[in-house]
Amino acid sequence: MTGPQQPGGPAEQPGGPAEQPGGPPAQPGGSAEQSGGAPVRGSAEQPGRVPRRSGLRNPERAVRGLGAGTLILEALVLVLAIQPIRVVGGGLSGAAVAAVLALAVAAVLLAGLMRRPWAWHAGTVLQGLLLLAGLLHWSLLVLGIIFALVWAYALHVRRVILS
Repeated sequence: MTGPQQPGGPAEQPGGPAEQPGGPPAQPGGSAEQSGGAPVRGSAEQPGRVPRRSGLRNPERAVRGLGAGTLILEALVLVLAIQPIRVVGGGLSGAAVAAVLALAVAAVLLAGLMRRPWAWHAGTVLQGLLLLAGLLHWSLLVLGIIFALVWAYALHVRRVILS
């Protein structure tokens, strides 16, 4: 009797046999319907190619959690950055504070709506709005650049996991 597969084992090798728990091994070049499983979402059926699996039980849920966590972190940083920017950076106007609070509220609302397909596009727009808030104060531009890069990475991870 052998133990569970070790990381880097044959089930995780690109092009290696991928076994479904409780089911027959996947056939190279066959679809998920042919092997008795549910169809793999977003997989392109190409002859001679085994669909790439992420190893996650629910990849869509994991990606939604990544997006929601990123937006919640952004909202938290924006709200907590108001006072240090006012004290150290000086000159943070009432309009800039209102813009930061509005962006933080929008980020929290979007985090709750990550099940909707359009929420990812709205999150990208939110990053652009934060960059535009940089016109009100230079430190908001810095935060906008940082969170735009984090959001771009989250979009990259989403594309890799769901493709």
